[in-house]
This record gives sequence, C-alpha cells and structure tokens, in this order.
Amino acid sequence: MTLYHFVAASEAFLTVEEPLDEVLRERVRNYGEQGKAIDFWLVKRPAFLQAPELKAIADQVPQPAAAVVSTDPKFIDFMKLRLEFVAKGSFEAPSSTIPDALASAT
Repeated sequence: MTLYHFVAASEAFLTVEEPLDEVLRERVRNYGEQGKAIDFWLVKRPAFLQAPELKAIADQVPQPAAAVVSTDPKFIDFMKLRLEFVAKGSFEAPSSTIPDALASAT
C-alpha cells in the first residue's frame, strides 16, 4: 500500500476561484528540470472521500469536490498553506475501502 496525502475543497474553488493550474504547471516544469517523476494529481470528484475512514473530512468539503493528491507530504503541506480554505488528510491505498487512490466517483 502507498500513503497518499491530499487537500480537498469544492471543485469550483480549486479549478475556478484559485489559480491552481498555475501552481501545478510550475511544479510540473520544476519536476521536468529535475528529472523527477510526477507524484501529484488533480482528482475531480474523488472517490476516496466516500471511504468511511474519511467521513469526517468529507463532511467538511462542499460537493462536487476536487482534490490534489500526492505521495509527497511536504507538497500537500505547501498546498494547504497556499490554498488555506481546504481540508487536508491522508489515506493508504489500495485498500478494501479505497481500491484506487485516483478514481473519480460516478
């Protein structure tokens, strides 16, 4: 199993109100210069928020939700500070309740 970290908020907040695309583009550019593999993703309507162990966090997030997910906890700490009005958490996947960390809910 892999430990994933995330920040989540309403999809409108992350994709319209905040310049998130600018932050992610800059990080992709930086990773390319360093030859580092991408370890973060933007997930719209993240299915992992439906897991029982994340209910307390999911209840804080307006729907439809979106999340920035990463295996790098420092990047998620940065995103929490940068975006401020987001819920932050972590989970392990694959698991019985979260088979795919990056799946979108239907």
